[in-house]
Amino acid sequence: MQRHLLVAAVLTTLSLLVSSQTDYPDFFYKLSLQWPPSVCATSQCRTQIPGTFTVHGLWPQSVEDDKPIPPYNKKKCTDDRPKAPDQILVELQPIQGKLKDLWPSILTQKTNEEFWQHEWEYHGMCSDYPDKPYNYFDAALVLATTYKPLEGTEVKPRQDPYKAIEIREAIKAKLGKYPEISCGKVSNTLQLKEIRLCFERAKPPVVLRDCPTKYSNKCSDGNNQVKFPPATSGVLEFQSM
Repeated sequence: MQRHLLVAAVLTTLSLLVSSQTDYPDFFYKLSLQWPPSVCATSQCRTQIPGTFTVHGLWPQSVEDDKPIPPYNKKKCTDDRPKAPDQILVELQPIQGKLKDLWPSILTQKTNEEFWQHEWEYHGMCSDYPDKPYNYFDAALVLATTYKPLEGTEVKPRQDPYKAIEIREAIKAKLGKYPEISCGKVSNTLQLKEIRLCFERAKPPVVLRDCPTKYSNKCSDGNNQVKFPPATSGVLEFQSM
C-alpha cells in the first residue's frame, strides 16, 4: 500500500512539472535601456531629462518566440504567490535612491512609484522573483551599472546619424553579444530609442546572450540611418503636471 502511494505521489509530481513547463514557457531576461532625449522628443516628459541611459525594464521573454511572458496568471505563471504591486514599495525603500537615479519615470503620466509598480505587475510578478521585489529590482540595477553598452565605443551622441548596424556592431564588439536596437520616429527621422541586452535565465541573471530580435520599431539593417541625439538637442521639455 505504501509503495502504491509513493508511486502515485511521484507520478503526481511529474505531472505537475510537465504541466508547469507546458503552461509556463521557458524564458530569458531582456534588460531595456532607454535614451531619454529620444523618448522625450515625442512624449510629454519632466523638465529634468536625464542625459544618460535609464532602465525601462527587466523583462522575461519567451525562448520560443521572444514575446514577453504575459502578466501574472495563477494558472500560467509560477506556483509562488507574488507580491501585489501595492505591496512592493516598502520593500524597495533600501534601494529607492538608486531606483530614482537609474530607473526613473521620465514621463509625466506616471510617478516613479507608479512606474515601478507597473513594471512589477507586467514583468516582475512572472519573473523568477515573484515574491521578492527587492531582488528583482536590485538585479536590474546591478545589470544596468555593470553593462553600459556604448560606453568606451566610437558611437556617441551627435547630430549626424549612424547606420543602425554600426550601433549594433559596436555593442557586439564591446560586450561579445548582439543587442536589440529599438528606434522611434521624430519628424520622419529615426532616432535611437532603446538598447536591449539579453541574459540567460538565472537568479540573478548575469550571463549575456545574443538577443534573438536584431531590430524593432522601424530599425533595420542596411542603410537605415539612425540619429543618436545629444541630450541638449532635439528634446521637447514639457512642464511636469
